[in-house]
Amino acid sequence: MELVVTPAVPSIQRARRLVGKTLAMRDAAPADAEFILGLRIDARKSRYLSAVSGRLPDQQAWLERYQHGSGEAYFVIESLAGHPLGTVRLYDAQGPSFCWGSWILVDGCPSGAAVESALMVYAYALDTLGFTAAHFQVQRGNESVRAFHERFGAVLNETDEHEYRFTLSLEAIRASMRRYARFLPGPLMVEGLQ
Repeated sequence: MELVVTPAVPSIQRARRLVGKTLAMRDAAPADAEFILGLRIDARKSRYLSAVSGRLPDQQAWLERYQHGSGEAYFVIESLAGHPLGTVRLYDAQGPSFCWGSWILVDGCPSGAAVESALMVYAYALDTLGFTAAHFQVQRGNESVRAFHERFGAVLNETDEHEYRFTLSLEAIRASMRRYARFLPGPLMVEGLQ
């Protein structure tokens, strides 16, 4: 495990790999384009996400730009054995708060993968990057994800005809990390902070 120095002003940085209890997250690369595109064009899984072209070269080009950009971290969620299980992205840093989304898991994921992957996102954002709050949007109709975030203590701040906008305080995140500690009982291992 690397020594990680928390920055005075948090910013979203990529990491080569994060390791939890039963899951790992690795930095997405152009070689992941086919897997990611398969998730993004699945009508049931992606109906609450922003639309994509559905073309593999476009997904590869987006991942190339991501690799050379900054201000976001896009991960492929995997089993510890390296089997891809989904994606998640951290982006839109606003002072001490970060946003996360693009969270998709394959059908037949191990039970607990949703909770563990969310805890990994929060552990990385708080303990490695130095954020103290989160904000995110949930599309109207995506009630299972809305309920998931509310169980974590998310507070509904605003809504319109398209989405719900939530915030999550440091205290609520820490309380959920304690409540669900069986899914991530130890510290998150962070490899290759960039």
